[in-house]
Amino acid sequence: MISASTVAEIVGGVLHNLSGEELTDGSLFFDSRAPRKNGIFLALKGERVDGHDFAPNSGGAFALLERNLDCPAIIVPDVMQAAAKWATFYRSTLNELTVIGITGSQGKTTTKDMIAHILKTSLSSRNRGTVAPIGSYNNDLGLPVTLTQCNESTGFCVAEMGARHLGDIYRLAQMARPSIGVVLKVGTAHLGEFGSREAIARAKSELVMGIQPGGVAILGTYDEFTPKMAESRSDLKVIRFGESGVEEIRATDVEMRSGFAHFELVTPHGREAVELGIAGAHHVANALAAAAVAFTLGLSDNEIATGLTTFKPESKWRMEMSEIAGVMIINDSYNANPESMAGALRTTALMAQERGGRSFAFLGTMHELGAQSDSLHREVGDFAAQLGIDYLVAIDEKRYLEGDHGDWLAAESRDSAKAFFSYVEPGDCVLFKASRAEGLELLASDFIEYLKSIESERGLA
Repeated sequence: MISASTVAEIVGGVLHNLSGEELTDGSLFFDSRAPRKNGIFLALKGERVDGHDFAPNSGGAFALLERNLDCPAIIVPDVMQAAAKWATFYRSTLNELTVIGITGSQGKTTTKDMIAHILKTSLSSRNRGTVAPIGSYNNDLGLPVTLTQCNESTGFCVAEMGARHLGDIYRLAQMARPSIGVVLKVGTAHLGEFGSREAIARAKSELVMGIQPGGVAILGTYDEFTPKMAESRSDLKVIRFGESGVEEIRATDVEMRSGFAHFELVTPHGREAVELGIAGAHHVANALAAAAVAFTLGLSDNEIATGLTTFKPESKWRMEMSEIAGVMIINDSYNANPESMAGALRTTALMAQERGGRSFAFLGTMHELGAQSDSLHREVGDFAAQLGIDYLVAIDEKRYLEGDHGDWLAAESRDSAKAFFSYVEPGDCVLFKASRAEGLELLASDFIEYLKSIESERGLA
């Protein structure tokens, strides 16, 4: 436990309604609906709500505030900056903690979840706790919260690191001090903010620059930038993963069965069969990245393969699959970029073909693509046509339809898209995907309720 006076000194704040002797476990939280009894509440100002309104009843030991309120608190100029200072100090006290940092244009959350699952279920790591947040806690707020969930008994912390600007990931790496850094792929996500894939590559390479001396850089071979990111770091061990046949950790004999990848995992120690429980060929790369981390930490090939095979997605709206009234639903509505769109569409087409039904794709806008947004939306539409997607429903996004794609459909809004639910029949496969701001998880939920009503009517008939 740590005293309030120590926290105030570290963050440069002033005690308010505190003697300084009060104790906290040092953990940070910002949701008063999920309080941490001995934690520190962050009163953050959002677009719609102000955390200061909830601070007096946050349920924590005390709060970090930017203005005086009638509750125990430390007053600071900027709560986010104070959180970063505290997390940096807190991380420095955990000398036995191994931090695994993950970045890349797509797949960070799934890879994080895979790594955490392998570590939590493997015999060799059972006696060392693992911390990995559910969802995408990959920024200046999420990482401090994640790091401060660790304690002296935590062996591993698996942390995503995202970026909106150059310098973001390096700053996060300086806070987390990873000894293992994973770069998945340089794609086109956030192209509008960075301007080019070269700039995105520079941003992602900041994680490699932030790995602690003597650490390990785990690099994908799915683009021209990532495999070279450790060339200036002679003090790091480099492990590459991929499917070209030359990587230390690789997949061979990849087969798709009912939309799920089966492959042979090859490591320097041998090979093991893996059957992924998350749909999509694009998840082979995520699995290989997770396998490379587990291999680095000394797990056996059998432990790694077992962990990958038993893994099920934990974070919401990422290739969530369900079957209702004979219809397969793929809810991948958490986020979208051209690469992840291609993977989800490929899976949808394959599953529909294997089921003997038709393929539907309800697609919304992909955000943050900058000057190439028009062409990249058209390319996704063209790719869907090449795959033979039977119906593409473009929701307030006609750029998908600009090619010669036959009877594809346009909807002005999520509500108007519901009119096309009736097109779907048993045996069909239906995908919902767009950038997070489009809220297609709501449409997916409405579709599920629609199918349940049909199922109920059939049961009564």
